Amino acid sequence: MRITSTSCICPVLVCLCFVQRCYGAAHHGSIKVTRNQTKHIEGETEVHHRPKRGWVWNQFFVLEEHMGPDPQYVGKLHSNSDKGDGSVKYILTGEGAGTIFIIDDTTGDIHSTKSLDREQKTHYVLHAQAIDRRTNKPLEPESEFIIKVQDINDNAPKFTDGPYIVTVPEMSEMGTSVLQVTATDADDPTYGNSARVVYSILQGQPYFSVDPKTGVIRTALHNMDREAREHYSVVIQAKDMAGQVGGLSGSTTVNITLTDVNDNPPRFPQKHYQLYVPESAQVGSAVGKIKANDADTGSNADMKYTIINGDGSGVFSISTDKETREGILSLRKPLNYEKKKSYTLNIEGANTHLDFRFSHLGPFKDVTMLKIIVGDVDEPPLFTMPSYLMEVYENAKIGTAVGTVTAQDPDTANSLVRYFIDHSTEEDKYFTIDANTGTIKTAKTFDREETPWYNITVSASEIDNPELVSHVPVGVRILDVNDNPPELAREYDVVVCENAKPGQVIQTITATDKDYSANGARFHFSLDEGLSLNPNFTLRDNEDNTASILTRRRRYSRTTQDIYYLPVLISDGGVPPLSSSSTLTIRVCACERDGRVRTCHAEAFLSSAGLSTGALIAILLCVVILLAIVVLFITLRRSKKEPLIISEEDVRENVVTYDDEGGGEEDTEAFDITALRNPSAAEELKYRRDVRPEVKPVPRHHPSSSLDSIDVQEFIKQRLAEADLDPSVPPYDSLQTYAYEGHRSEAGSISSLDSVTTHSDQDYNYLGDWGPEFKKLAELYGEIESERTT
Repeated sequence: MRITSTSCICPVLVCLCFVQRCYGAAHHGSIKVTRNQTKHIEGETEVHHRPKRGWVWNQFFVLEEHMGPDPQYVGKLHSNSDKGDGSVKYILTGEGAGTIFIIDDTTGDIHSTKSLDREQKTHYVLHAQAIDRRTNKPLEPESEFIIKVQDINDNAPKFTDGPYIVTVPEMSEMGTSVLQVTATDADDPTYGNSARVVYSILQGQPYFSVDPKTGVIRTALHNMDREAREHYSVVIQAKDMAGQVGGLSGSTTVNITLTDVNDNPPRFPQKHYQLYVPESAQVGSAVGKIKANDADTGSNADMKYTIINGDGSGVFSISTDKETREGILSLRKPLNYEKKKSYTLNIEGANTHLDFRFSHLGPFKDVTMLKIIVGDVDEPPLFTMPSYLMEVYENAKIGTAVGTVTAQDPDTANSLVRYFIDHSTEEDKYFTIDANTGTIKTAKTFDREETPWYNITVSASEIDNPELVSHVPVGVRILDVNDNPPELAREYDVVVCENAKPGQVIQTITATDKDYSANGARFHFSLDEGLSLNPNFTLRDNEDNTASILTRRRRYSRTTQDIYYLPVLISDGGVPPLSSSSTLTIRVCACERDGRVRTCHAEAFLSSAGLSTGALIAILLCVVILLAIVVLFITLRRSKKEPLIISEEDVRENVVTYDDEGGGEEDTEAFDITALRNPSAAEELKYRRDVRPEVKPVPRHHPSSSLDSIDVQEFIKQRLAEADLDPSVPPYDSLQTYAYEGHRSEAGSISSLDSVTTHSDQDYNYLGDWGPEFKKLAELYGEIESERTT
């Protein structure tokens, strides 16, 4: 089957068709396409190189954008089996067959029914088939061919990234690259010049230029000055068809801004300035401003002001305001019109950020001269001193002169000055001042120990102008006199142990004095000389403002005396010296061997002997219960209707039955049981255990023969007679029943029971050194020894 295109039908192009077909057959119907390449030369891109184009054997062409009234003829299909009798039928299948492309099934002519756009689809692939109209059998194998949409210049170049905003430093060299713009063309770059773009500048000359091929924008002038012109609007055009007549074009705008560089030095508008400053200006306050102009912006215009010389460099200072770039002139010392009426300053303003490329335009600093005129002002009085310090004794009488303040009018008029104290505070009420002389006097009495210092404020004003007032602080120190006697530094809790030894230090005391150290730093301690010599304690002055309390005898007993009072006399070293008497309270306490206090209360002795606090509470609770039972029993007895016949002669006897098994070695409360074992030993007993006798009974002595022969019955009768004759017994009889076990052995007893009733001069102090196991025994025998001493 032959496929004939429109170019081959024309007789003029027969030779071309033949060449095309031969070339396509030699290359197997392929087409070689070379796409646009981009070259990079010195960072720039070159585009739009037209490639070579090949011919394809089985290829049709159809122009895009066909606007004619009739369908566009594309080509013709012809089979060698077609004799022209209409027996061959041509069938067209593939992309767009039957819709876009139609075929005459008898002649094989192909037409395009629609206007095509190459930018949407560049080609269509179709299949041709020739069949026998009568049998519907294919006469030849199916053939594939391509219908290519031929491009026309129907798309203008476009700048997809525009408009552009770009900056370039001022004073740049000519030819400095600013920006590269790129335009795109949707037409076929492989066919003709429809997509070949050329760039040109429409607006922005003579400041900038553009490369026609690459679209690179460059500066076109030397030393473009931002201060002369800062913004530029450049219009760039892109035209296809290589810029020929009839080509399509597009344009974009490039906004170029020149950035600043430090190419302008600062300049003062004037070489001489004059500033008026009143003499009343406060030190540290701003008194004026000065500014040098700089055409640059940003950090390139930053500058620093300095005073380089002048007679006022020590009186004034200058600083730079970073926001306004002004020099702020401040006052460092007070001004005095009467002493100096003007000052001259040389002020320099210099850039802080220099660009050495433009150092030839310098120097980047400027100097001006500033003359300062001091203005005369009516000033308030001026005190001769910034502050005053005065002293007065605390015993000074009212009206005593403390000191004098002096102020003068600094102006030329030298007006008279009036002094006064504003009694707005409590401290000011303690003083008065002479309005004419400035002499300060006392108005109240002082107590240095209460307020040692007073701070007052004295004011001075001119008589001619009372509104001008100046103030000065005055400090008044109150001097001390010896008017307070010394006393103990604190309340002392003095403790002496029962087992204390003579000469033992039991407390160190110190004293305090409200007066100043010069009137009471040295203290003397002594006992009251008006009292007799204290036999229990003495005092030693350590001569370092402390004193020690010492014991004078051995052993103290809580049961005998648990509190002692020791008067102490304390005197200071003032002139005249003062003294006071204080009384120390000394408590007697039971202590451990290392001196630690164990107990200081006499009632605690019973608890230490074996009864704890809990046991005492239990005993008291039992007593209360027993009393309640007794009351209940008596109430029940009274409720019975029995005659109560009690004669005044009726003396009831109380029978006391003891069922005591003893409390062991620590039992010190039970009755003496030695009489149960040996009646002869009972003769040595001295005291009754139920009461404390006021008069010692006279001991009785019996012959040993009678003691050995006495029996229990006789012994009880003797005891009953003794009880009747004893004036210290209670008003009732007491019958004691003893269990007698017989006479003592002829060999004597080795028991310690007899030792209780015998006197001994033995010293039991060594028991205190045996340790805690013998503590109870040491207390017991120590107590007996103390009672004997008493």
